[in-house]
Order: sequence, then structure tokens, then C-alpha cells
Amino acid sequence: MIKRLAACIREYKRDSVLAPVYIIGEGAMEVIIPMLMARLIDNGIDRGNMTSIWQIGLMLALCCLVSLTFGILAGTHAARASAGFAKNLRHDMYYKVQEYSFSNIDKFSTASIVTRLTTDVTNVQNSFQMIIRMAVRAPILLIFALFMSFMVNPRLAVIYLCVIPVLGIGLFIIVTRAHPLFERVFKTYDRLNMVVQENLHGIRVVKSFVREDHEKEKFGRVSESIYRDFKKAERTVAFNMPLMQISVYTCMLLLSWMGARLIVGSRGMAGGMTTGQLMSMFSYTMQILMSLMMLSNVFVMLIISKASAERIVEILDEESSLKNPENPVTFVADGSVSFRNVSFSYKGDKNKLCLMDIDLDIKSGETVGIIGGTGSSKSSLVQLIPRLYDVTEGEILVGGRDVRDYDIEVLRNQVAMVLQKNVLFSGTIKDNLRWGNPDATEAEMVHACKLAQADGFIREFPDGYDTYIEQGGSNVSGGQRQRLCIARAILKKPRILILDDSTSAVDTGTDALIRRAFREEIPETTKFIIAQRISSVEDADKIIVLEGGRLNGFGTHEELLKNNKIYKEVYESQMKGGSQDDTKE
Repeated sequence: MIKRLAACIREYKRDSVLAPVYIIGEGAMEVIIPMLMARLIDNGIDRGNMTSIWQIGLMLALCCLVSLTFGILAGTHAARASAGFAKNLRHDMYYKVQEYSFSNIDKFSTASIVTRLTTDVTNVQNSFQMIIRMAVRAPILLIFALFMSFMVNPRLAVIYLCVIPVLGIGLFIIVTRAHPLFERVFKTYDRLNMVVQENLHGIRVVKSFVREDHEKEKFGRVSESIYRDFKKAERTVAFNMPLMQISVYTCMLLLSWMGARLIVGSRGMAGGMTTGQLMSMFSYTMQILMSLMMLSNVFVMLIISKASAERIVEILDEESSLKNPENPVTFVADGSVSFRNVSFSYKGDKNKLCLMDIDLDIKSGETVGIIGGTGSSKSSLVQLIPRLYDVTEGEILVGGRDVRDYDIEVLRNQVAMVLQKNVLFSGTIKDNLRWGNPDATEAEMVHACKLAQADGFIREFPDGYDTYIEQGGSNVSGGQRQRLCIARAILKKPRILILDDSTSAVDTGTDALIRRAFREEIPETTKFIIAQRISSVEDADKIIVLEGGRLNGFGTHEELLKNNKIYKEVYESQMKGGSQDDTKE
């Protein structure tokens, strides 16, 4: 794990090395200062020697200045290194997520990925900064101060050796008890983000059903769970400070008692200890124990960040379930599609298939309708064509080659999908259209919008094609959003165009105009149209009828009316129920 994270330091290695170097210099100066203070008291103040006072005073000032300079440089480099490390972590995680297949994304929830990119990275960033500063400063200061205290008076310095093990055992117990609690907290953070994300995404539904109180209660439960776990963890960590204070005061008391006896020269314990030396021992006591306190803070931060680091590494180490072959095919000959004994499961489990034994042959340029009830795996079927998922059994051929033989980018560039959930991004209409073709001219965009029956309403906007689209396309209607997404797909000039229930929010008249434009303007493109309305697919070259993940029928409208019971029932129910009437946006 450490090696994996360390690889993200990259161009900030120099800062990561210089920060500890300057920290060592700062620590050395801080250890020298008490020794100079002892000499100032013993040789200058006690003896009234102004020359010594000036000389030692200047040395003290110089040490303080050098220590301050080292401290500033260490802080600057540490801040740069930790911020850069966090930047690289987010960069690597985000780019890794872009490589994921749908199966990989299904493994991690959206809320979890967001938490890992934000909260977890911040925790690791803070921990990294503490490691290259405090984790270096504390042991260096501890070693230097112990060495100097033994130089001053070995008998008194033994006190530290008695207190340090007790303190270390206490800190170890705190660390081992707090870590599981922090791990649980960060898992709950995922749930919190999911609740917030779900609420904001569906805020219109929440308000229309007056479910604000329910959402507040749901948020409150998750928030309360985080509070309880954090309270337990922080309560455990809170023992850190009293433990440190007890250790400091114990050392102070023992030093005062034994040091005073040495100075006064009690019977049997007379020794050459001066007031300045005792004062320096007090300073070294604070430095030693404060070093231990810093180490304990580092341990606490490491406890918090360990769980975060593990979650980050999970993202970085996750390998996409879809990979390019060694020598990928880089050209798609045509838009023909063949399903050969295809079965599919989202979990790769042959006992939990959602598509079973699909055999189909579709010629390039044909228009294929897909009809089926809810849950019949219509969307699953078409998602296998651009290899958003891999088949569990069988094979799918595009242009006469198995989709697994193609370079993934090449294949997907030749397959345009308008998904069931239409997504527009914040930016102008032109910005959104250019997702289909970044180099598209204005004339090409207008032509694509005319085919998708979007040009008319776009020109009604005051800013036309420069109209700003809010996040998710919230400032346009459902039908307008669908037509913009269709235009974006047409701009891609694909060999295969897939419309996954993408005209459900437009009236049947507009739907018919879109389909006619497809026949006349892009006859060489193979079109798959998933729809609930028979009118959207009845003029297709072939119609696929799915039931329970199995192929129930395949043929023309007339053939299916004669031979397919499900298709006939749907057709008759829609005609009687008036589903063919125009459905306005």
C-alpha cells in the first residue's frame, strides 16, 4: 500500500526530501538552545560576566534565527509536497475511474468514489504532511534531546527511560482501539454522500411528493451514525492528552526533587550540578515529551488515514474488466451485428443470467426495433454491442469481427448510444453537441439538429445554439433533452446508432419525423430503436421481441402480428388504449 501511494509523489520528491532535511536542522538548533541557556545562566548571569552574556546571547539569537529559517523552509516544502501529492492522487484516481468498465463502476458506488476523491484524499494529504514534518521532527528531537540530557546528567536522564515505555504502551493501546472505529466512520461517509446525492438528484420528486421530512429523517439517521462512531473514536483518542500530561508532570516532579537535592548537595548525594543545568534538563524534558506527543498525534492521524489510504489504493489497484487484445483491430468494416448464442449476467454468474441464448443477424444499414416488457433486458442487449459489458457466453460480431477483437476506443467511436437516461452537461448547446464530434462545424451541428427535430426549438431560444444548458439539462424539457442527445449522437457519424427509449418524451408526430430523417439521411447506419410504443418500431426492417431475457420473436411488423402472441397483444392494447395518440412534452 505504501509503495502504491508513494508512486503518486512523482515530481514532488525533491520537496518531500528537503522538508525532512530542514526539519533535522531545525531540531538540531532547538536542542542546542537549552545548552546555551544553561551556559548563559551559569557563566554569565550567576557570575555577573557581561562579556559571556553578550557572547552567549548572540549565539542564542543566531541559533533562533537559523531554527526559524529552517522551520519556514521546512513548512514551505512540506506544504508544496503534500498539496502536490494530493493533486496527483486525485488525478490518478479520476483517470483510473475513466478507464473502468461498467462492471467496475457497479462494484463501487458513485457516493463511495466521491468520498474517496475528497475526504479520503484530504486525510491522506494531512497524514503525509505530518509524516514529512512531525514524524521526522519528533524522533530527531527525541534522540537529540535524550543525548544532550545524558551529557548534562546521566543520573537524571534515566527518569526519561522509565517514563517513555509506559507512555509508548499507552499510545499503542489507544491506536489499536481507535482504528476500527475510524474505518467504520468512513464507510458510513459513503452512505451519507449517497443519501445527499440521491436527494439532490431527485429534489423535484421529493418536493412534488412532499417527502422532505422523510429525507431529513433518512439524513439524520446516517448523520447520527457518523456522530456516534466519531464520538467513540475521539473519546478513545482523547486519552492521549491526559497520558501525555501525566508523563510530563511526573518527569517534572522527579527532576525537581532529584535536581534540587543534587544542587543543594545533600548528604551522600553531593554532585556538581548547577542551576543552569537543571533548567536545561527541564527544557529537554519538554522537548522529549513534546516529541512523544507529536508522535502520538502522528499515530492518531495515521489511524484516521490508514482506512482512507486503503480505500484509495482499492481504486488505484482496481483493473478494468474490459481490456484491449494484444493486437486489436482498428477498423470497423460496416454496421452489421450478429449475436451468436449470447448469454449475459451482470455478475458473470451463469446461474443468474439476464439474457439467454440470443441468436440474431442484422445487416448493415438495417433499422431494428426492440420491444419487450419492463425487465426484459432490452437495454442489456444493446449495451453489449459497444462492449460496455462483455458477454458471459457466446460472442457478438460487429462488422464481421468479435467485439473483443477491436480496440475499445475504435469500436465505441463507431457506435453511438442515446441512453435511456438522457444526460446533458453544463455548457452551451454547441458544447454539448460537440461531445459527438469536437471538430464539428456549425453547419454540421445545424444539420444534425434538423435530423433530430431539434433545430426548431433551439432557434426559438434568444441565444440560439449559444444557449446555456444547466447541469443535467434542467432548463430544457424532457423531449428537448432527448432530441439534443440524438443530435449529439448523429454528429458522431457512427456505423451503428442505438436509441434506448430515447423518444419517449416526444409526441408521435415528431417521433415519426425523426425516424423518417434516419431512413433518408443516414441509410447506411444500422439503427437500433428500443421503444415502448409500437408506432416507434412498426416501420423498422426487423423487430426484436424480448421476454424474460429470451428472444421471443424476430421479424417484420406484419410477420410478428401474424406469428407472435406478445407483439400482437401489445399492438392491440396500445391501439385500443390510445397509445398512438400524440403525447405532448
